[in-house]
Amino acid sequence: MRPSEVTELLIDWRNGDRNALDKLMPVVYEELRRLAKRYMAAERPGHTLQTTALVNEAYCKLLNHNQMQWQNRAHFFAIAAQIMRRLLVDHARTRRYAKRGGGARAVSLDEVALVTEARAADLLALDEALSRLTGFDPRKGEIVELRYFGGLSVEEVADVLAVSPITIKREWLKAKAWLQRELDERHGDAT
Repeated sequence: MRPSEVTELLIDWRNGDRNALDKLMPVVYEELRRLAKRYMAAERPGHTLQTTALVNEAYCKLLNHNQMQWQNRAHFFAIAAQIMRRLLVDHARTRRYAKRGGGARAVSLDEVALVTEARAADLLALDEALSRLTGFDPRKGEIVELRYFGGLSVEEVADVLAVSPITIKREWLKAKAWLQRELDERHGDAT
C-alpha cells in the first residue's frame, strides 16, 4: 500500500469510517510486527515479552487514538514508535525491579534496543538520557525516537517534523553523539 493510501485511510478512520479501519489494520499490523521483531530479535525463546505481545499491546493502544489528527503514514508510525518505546521501558522497569537493581554497564546506542534481563538497565539508561535530551532539545529527542525506536527513514522523519532531510541527518548525528557521551559518562567510562 502506498503511503498516500495509508494517509487517506487514517483520515477516513478518524472521520468514523469503520471500513477504512478494516483496510488499514492488516497493513499497520504487519508494520508493527516488523518494528517489534527488530526490538525482540535477540531475545531468548520463552522470554516474558514476546513479539506478538508487544505488537498486540501497541495495536490496542493505537486503536484508542482514533480521534488523532493523523498527518500521514509517518506520523502514525511515529506514534506507534512512542507507544512501543513506552511499553519496552515499562517492561524493562518491571524486570529491573524484579531483579532489585543490578550493575549497569556502558553500552553503545546501537546495543540498547532489546529488552533482556541484562539489557533492561541499558534501556532505562537510554530512556533517561533521551528524556534529558528532549528536555533541552525537543526536536533532537523526537528525531531519536522516530529513527531509533520507530525505524523511520530520514525522509519520513523530515516529513513528520516538516524540516529538510539534511537537517534531520545533521541533528540525528549530533543527538547520537550526545546520547553516547551521556551513556558513557553515566557509567563512568568517559575518557
